[in-house]
Amino acid sequence: MKITSNTVVSLTYELHTTTPEGNQVFVEKATEENPLVFLYGVGMMLPKFEEHLTGLTVGDEYSFELEAADGYGEIDPGAHVDLPVGMFKEGGAELPNVGDVIPLQDNQGNQFRAGVTAVGEEIVSVDLNHPMAGKNLIFAGKILTVREATADELSHGHAHGADGHSGH
Repeated sequence: MKITSNTVVSLTYELHTTTPEGNQVFVEKATEENPLVFLYGVGMMLPKFEEHLTGLTVGDEYSFELEAADGYGEIDPGAHVDLPVGMFKEGGAELPNVGDVIPLQDNQGNQFRAGVTAVGEEIVSVDLNHPMAGKNLIFAGKILTVREATADELSHGHAHGADGHSGH
């Protein structure tokens, strides 16, 4: 079976990015023991990632690079916010450190993560860009399984595991 809309795909991958000098840097991987499983064609994955997988079948190997614009976008220099220190001290919590990635929520309840860039007496500065913004993404891996999505998966909009029976 080929990867098309409304199929459930499980695959392995290794993800690398490149430094400004052009060296590849390992980011993460999904193995055969712990593969990435997703419902193809419903917007769960980066569109260009899915585009490169279209038509592949079980056992096919793949390797491709996504430009930053096709991944998590370019870095937005305006996506920095200063937050009041008091926001972090509620409940006796400690202040984050520079380099920490912290969970935040906007006024609409959307959750996201931000990187701490500075900690002062009055403010904590955070970068709201995705950690992979501005970076090319280099993927390589193998297709493990491809199957038709179940009716439940289609109605829920996500895969229920490689076999279709993992609950949530």
